[in-house]
Amino acid sequence: MFKKLVIVFISLFGILLAVPTLSPKLAPYFPSWIRPIPLGLDLKGGAQLLLEVDTDVMLKEKSAQLYDEVRSALIDRSKGVIRFSDLRNTGNSVTLVVRESDEVSKAKGRLRSVLGNAVDVASSGKNLTITYTAKAREEMVQDAMSRSIEIVRRRIDALGTKEPSIQSQGGKYILVQLPGVDNPEHIKELIGKTAKMTFHLVNENITSEQLASGHAPSGTLFLEYMENPGQKIPVYAHVEVSGDSLKNSEASFDQNNMPVVTTEFDTSGARRFAKLTTEHVNERFAIVLDDKVLSAPTIREPIPGGRGQISGNFTLQSAKDLAVLLRSGALPAPLEVIEERTVGAGLGADTIATGKIGSVVGVLFILVFMAMLYGIFGLFADIVLIVNLLMIIGVSALFGATLTLPGIAGIVLTLGMAVDANILPFERIRDEVRSGVPTLRAVDYGFTRSTKTVLDGELTNLICALILFQFGAGPIRGFAVTLSIGVATTLFTCLLLTRVFVDWYMNGKSKKIGYIRNK
Repeated sequence: MFKKLVIVFISLFGILLAVPTLSPKLAPYFPSWIRPIPLGLDLKGGAQLLLEVDTDVMLKEKSAQLYDEVRSALIDRSKGVIRFSDLRNTGNSVTLVVRESDEVSKAKGRLRSVLGNAVDVASSGKNLTITYTAKAREEMVQDAMSRSIEIVRRRIDALGTKEPSIQSQGGKYILVQLPGVDNPEHIKELIGKTAKMTFHLVNENITSEQLASGHAPSGTLFLEYMENPGQKIPVYAHVEVSGDSLKNSEASFDQNNMPVVTTEFDTSGARRFAKLTTEHVNERFAIVLDDKVLSAPTIREPIPGGRGQISGNFTLQSAKDLAVLLRSGALPAPLEVIEERTVGAGLGADTIATGKIGSVVGVLFILVFMAMLYGIFGLFADIVLIVNLLMIIGVSALFGATLTLPGIAGIVLTLGMAVDANILPFERIRDEVRSGVPTLRAVDYGFTRSTKTVLDGELTNLICALILFQFGAGPIRGFAVTLSIGVATTLFTCLLLTRVFVDWYMNGKSKKIGYIRNK
């Protein structure tokens, strides 16, 4: 009896999960984790963006990092300085000239030891050329793609967009689908920002004449000031603290009730930030975002806790946007929107209406067919079928699955499989009764002996769904998710809930079963 009560309770819970989807007006009365199932781009409308990842810029930045690593390796005093000249970054490689011929071999060995297998070190006399291997470059591109996809996902989710579809396409493109977004300009702006933040000391030795000339001396950069685009701030090129060390960022208000962005560094970042603010009190440092100076405050006192505050002419929204960008991390390579499409909500409404009509007509035919063919047992199967449908909707909403047109197809297919899963025990019961077995025992035999066949069929469907989910994308995944949920609910309702109804009807007695006729 307890087992049957648990089965009924789980069924009622599954139905309850579907109520906000069936009647959105009731959604506010449910807990926050029970929400209506969101509609996909093809049903609700929205925006579709195709982004190109500029991996060439990323590879040039990697080459610049290689330049610094080569220089540091050769002037490492703990291992002995190797004298060199004419160190250059050509964009694809780093070249230099070792001054002493007998140190060429030593330089090559040290560079290979420090830089590892990711680089090739070639020599021609005293000239050395250091380049990344083809394998290393390919891994960098793949890493940039995967990181870009994840960062774009975090930025969009942080903005409150529900169920975006973000996937790699064609090696260097990212396809972003945003259901329910009819004006993607704001999202485009945030997605495309590199959000690379660094902290630099301001070079106070630069004269106004040098700034006016626009020619920065070696080791110094003239960067545009965001608050005054016509003004240039001279900053040292050396990065004191990188934004990669940021652990968190939030929008808040300062003592004057003005919007600011508070930042918190990780352990290593906090240590470097504390060193910067301790050693350079009363000096200015620049907060640089995407090669523009966001702010250039004066260090009034050491900041040992790793927490800082970025102020400027922020609105509350711009402060929130900047916090989102910094929190989600810097893009490893610039993104460019090369294609944009908007899907109107009217198309989604037509599709939903057509899908509803088709689904209702199909379900009605199934219900009538089952009732005519199997009598009272057919009615039980009809009730179970409706419960199965509601549970699919409820569980899909609980897991945050998005309903798309392929998802509707998955639901319809699942209902067809559920009918088949009910027919198998009913037909087995018919065979057992015709062979002379009492009806009560025939019911038991019918369910127990058909269970293996039902499991085999449903598990085969589940394997197919998992393969589609693993190797598919977009709508194919939506179909696979719905199908997988349908397999689970079908097994539960057809093997357990149907048995509860049949046992309730038989009431422990051998009764005549109306749909069984003697030959």
